[in-house]
Amino acid sequence: MQVRICRKVVLAAACALGGLSWAGGQTPSAVAATAETAGSERTVNEWLMRMHEASRKRAYAGTFVVSSGTGSLSSARIWHVCDGEQQMERVESLTGPPRTTFRRNDQVLTLLPESKLAYAEKRESLGLFPHLLQTGDSAIAEFYGAKQDGSERVAGFDADMVVLRPKDALRYGYRIWSEKKTGLVVKLQTLDADGKVLEQAAFSELQLDAPVKMEKLGQMMANTAGYRVESSAMHKTTALSEGWVLKNTVPGFKSMSCFRRSAAGATAITAESTLQWVFSDGLASVSLFVEPFDAQRHVKEGVLAMGSTQSLTRRIGAWWLTVVGEVPLQTLKAFAQGLERKK
Repeated sequence: MQVRICRKVVLAAACALGGLSWAGGQTPSAVAATAETAGSERTVNEWLMRMHEASRKRAYAGTFVVSSGTGSLSSARIWHVCDGEQQMERVESLTGPPRTTFRRNDQVLTLLPESKLAYAEKRESLGLFPHLLQTGDSAIAEFYGAKQDGSERVAGFDADMVVLRPKDALRYGYRIWSEKKTGLVVKLQTLDADGKVLEQAAFSELQLDAPVKMEKLGQMMANTAGYRVESSAMHKTTALSEGWVLKNTVPGFKSMSCFRRSAAGATAITAESTLQWVFSDGLASVSLFVEPFDAQRHVKEGVLAMGSTQSLTRRIGAWWLTVVGEVPLQTLKAFAQGLERKK
């Protein structure tokens, strides 16, 4: 749960980092202008772009709470600042073991004060829908519909409520509350096919335009005195060059990135490193992790659900596959069944 909240807690960032081209070919300002005149008739792309623009232009601080249908609850305090080109934030866990995570664009540092360990890593994207603006010829509107469903107050702010409904059974739906004046996302629910809430993430308290200073957060992130810093490296690659193919594509999902992770101090990619192949439809994402099979660690194939996050494990010959995503189980099975070792 602690890993999941570190990602969920950036909900108010709403989408991906700024400066990337919009899928429809329009500039962000053009889309925002269209959205302002469209009112409740905004398209799914216009709603999402408005949320993205809000995240690029706002500094905020608040308390963030994530809950699942199983009753689990986690919360964190978040400080976020953005100057349009650089985004930085600090996330301090308020439940479970003490943990503080700093993020500057794609650089992430997690501090564990009880063990005096610090983990440094690189993550390619930031935000709730990390591949929204990276899919190029994204056809989000082909797989999702958007409808405004009234308004409510969240964390003291008036918010528009928008429902994103999937058009097939391969993805979840979303109910999103965005602050009326800015478009900043303040609450999100992930919904199954019956409309049941699988997971909810929301600010319980929020200060917009908070006096968060990027320089101050940078100084805090750089201060690792007394901590043992461990890091992992990512090496870009392609699935084909690594000997893997997806024989059957999953509708709407496109390959976004592929890389190997190696441990700190490694001078070359070893056989023990893990391959990660990431797919997205612009909103939902799925990661395929492939590593050599280890009879001591990889005991049993199976599935696991934590809120809206599903995972599936299976053996493929001398390899062990783990498929993870915030999608229905049948979507993970489609990926698992389609992955083959190149002959």
